Amino acid sequence: MMDDELTPLRDLAEKLLIGQYHRHVFLCTGESCSAAGVGEAAWEVLKRELKDRNLSLATGLDACYRTKVGCLRVCVGGPVLLVYPEGTYYGGMTAERIPEFVKKHLVEGQPIEGRIFARNPLPLA
Repeated sequence: MMDDELTPLRDLAEKLLIGQYHRHVFLCTGESCSAAGVGEAAWEVLKRELKDRNLSLATGLDACYRTKVGCLRVCVGGPVLLVYPEGTYYGGMTAERIPEFVKKHLVEGQPIEGRIFARNPLPLA
């Protein structure tokens, strides 16, 4: 890609505040790990909760980016949710459980141990 081809991407990244987030939440909405519609319902609640708490499209220590994915390759016990950089994997993250996750993990910094099934933190650069 030529540098001028990257300009629209750079402009969009700036608009989305990419580079200013401290966490990135991935939510699997695929139907291999949960019943049809369950992941999508959780995704809608996650979007709303992040927006309502000013965590999405924000700056500062609580700023959080979110990505909906079709598969995290853990095709059981979903919806599966992953938080980076700490690399915390949550199972069974239905729409009903998302508000507690946002409040405790993202706002208060207290992971919900009873929902975590694995950890894979990113190394510090």
